[in-house]
Amino acid sequence: MNQHAASSGRRAFVFAGGGTGGHIYPALAIIEQLKRINPDVDVHILCSNRSIDAQILKKEHVPFSSIPAMPVSKKPGGLIKFLSSWGPSVRATRARIKDLKRTNDSVVLVAMGGFVAAPAARAGHAEKIPVVLVNLDAVPGKANVLIGKKAAKVLTAAQIAGFESWERVRPIVRSQTVGSISVSNARVSFGLNPNAKTLLITGGSQGATSINRFMRTMIEQKADVFADWQVIHQVGNRISDTEIDQLRSVYESAKINAWVERYIDSMGDALAAADLSVGRCGAGSVAECWGAKVPSVFFPYPYHKDEHQKHNASALSQVGAAVLFTDLIEPECNLSEHGELFATILTSEQTRADMFDALGKLGEPDGATVIAKELMQTS
Repeated sequence: MNQHAASSGRRAFVFAGGGTGGHIYPALAIIEQLKRINPDVDVHILCSNRSIDAQILKKEHVPFSSIPAMPVSKKPGGLIKFLSSWGPSVRATRARIKDLKRTNDSVVLVAMGGFVAAPAARAGHAEKIPVVLVNLDAVPGKANVLIGKKAAKVLTAAQIAGFESWERVRPIVRSQTVGSISVSNARVSFGLNPNAKTLLITGGSQGATSINRFMRTMIEQKADVFADWQVIHQVGNRISDTEIDQLRSVYESAKINAWVERYIDSMGDALAAADLSVGRCGAGSVAECWGAKVPSVFFPYPYHKDEHQKHNASALSQVGAAVLFTDLIEPECNLSEHGELFATILTSEQTRADMFDALGKLGEPDGATVIAKELMQTS
């Protein structure tokens, strides 16, 4: 460590997480608060080599680099990829930490959970720096459970039975998610009517095929319940150009003004525009709806055995701020099971008003601020 670093007291934080925006956006929220406390802190994000990570981070003023980490898989091919990526990921993280040690008095590894965080945490221990786990999901994954056992500190945005020693914080959201733009200006930014009720549909950063197809079927068969509504629809990158064009045509035929694209650059603007949202309930999505005070209809991801997305949304659903629908995958099944209640939510001003009032009772989502203060005290 050089003499300048020792005398200046410079601090660095390496955030490890990626694969989806659900790990990256909370890291950005915490970094924002760290910079408010001390603009001179050194930060770096280690992400996966999935394209979505670079797509998000290239638009941010935060240094980042990818490591070759891969998720654990029971399939032989996937297991080989995981094992072969572990060593290079640990080495790449150690190299990044060593670089930061040269110009900083202290370095902290902040594990944001998931497959990128696991080898990064191992590297942090090897370099003898503090490792702090930020747990986002109501059911922690195996990686988080393992990281938490050796972490210097664990902060969790969800209450978890059996993990009472983990320090609870409120949701982690960026300041731009809460009140950064007026409702009318937000709607205009999507080419929509500034005064019309707006429905926001997303499936997370990757999109959700079953939600896209449910909405298309709902509009085709119950277009009348969308009277006076306009739509912002993020379809994700798993949909073909043909399907996007068909979906746009469905909206047009139903005379619904709709913005339909693969990705939303500013989720803060989309949330500001929305009177109601429909989507998955990853921890980040739940936190954003909480922070922006947007009543929500959640379709938990149907293929998780632990149903952690369902548990993520429980804080909102239990107080009546959100409605949970079981995703039955097939659009006709979802329409049959959920179409009537969804129609009621769309057409009943009182129902949405009650959901909005319930959101106001949850408290402010100040998790990023609390975590930033904790990190500044970690050494």
